[in-house]
Amino acid sequence: MRPPVSRRALPLLASLAALLMALSPLQALAWPVDLVMPLEPGKERFHKLSVVDFVEVEDPSIATAEILEGSNELLLTGLKPGRTLLLLYAEGKFAVWRLVVGTPPEPLPASEPLVAAARKACPGLKVSQGAERGLTAEAKDTRCREALRALLKTDAFLARELELTFELPLLQEQLGTLTPVLKGLGLGVSYHGAGLVLTGTTTPEGHRKALWELFRQSVGRVPLEDRVTVNRPKPPDDAGTPPGEPLNPR
Repeated sequence: MRPPVSRRALPLLASLAALLMALSPLQALAWPVDLVMPLEPGKERFHKLSVVDFVEVEDPSIATAEILEGSNELLLTGLKPGRTLLLLYAEGKFAVWRLVVGTPPEPLPASEPLVAAARKACPGLKVSQGAERGLTAEAKDTRCREALRALLKTDAFLARELELTFELPLLQEQLGTLTPVLKGLGLGVSYHGAGLVLTGTTTPEGHRKALWELFRQSVGRVPLEDRVTVNRPKPPDDAGTPPGEPLNPR
């Protein structure tokens, strides 16, 4: 019998280096989010990132995110009150932040019913609050995994505050939920030890959809090895040519 697979989240700082840490080789995917970012409607907020390839907001009617060219500076703009998610990707790794516009993040007491449900479904679950906020649990069955997923979708915990251990059959079950969705995008996914390996060829849009699905369908943190080949559209032959000028002037 194989031993349980332990997945521990490393610290993620809410500072200018936050994205770099979020995208470090030992960070990858799955609920909960890495950071909760409050924004005000109609106001901008800037963050200087160490490295970033692209970002995408789940609901751009609530907030927008833009990488300022040549600076790795992230411009966040709150548009209307609400909550949405921000995907950040760099060098084969990704992180997810929650953007909260005009409403405060949910305090832990608002999640108490979900904490109680998780305690019932996951015997031995431990929750600490205050300055040392954290959650420790051992997931042995589907009931526990789903109770944890419901709790971790809230603002009760960040990824760095978890210490989760999953039995191998649960990891395989989680893989089973991901496989059909990713196959539809032309991609494959498999476990290599406790980590996920993403393979195949797809478009930039398909790649982003795959990253979102990896996050939404999974629980806890797990290393990701992104081997996907992204086919980017070729620029038109006349790119950069002023209107009216031939491509090959004589």
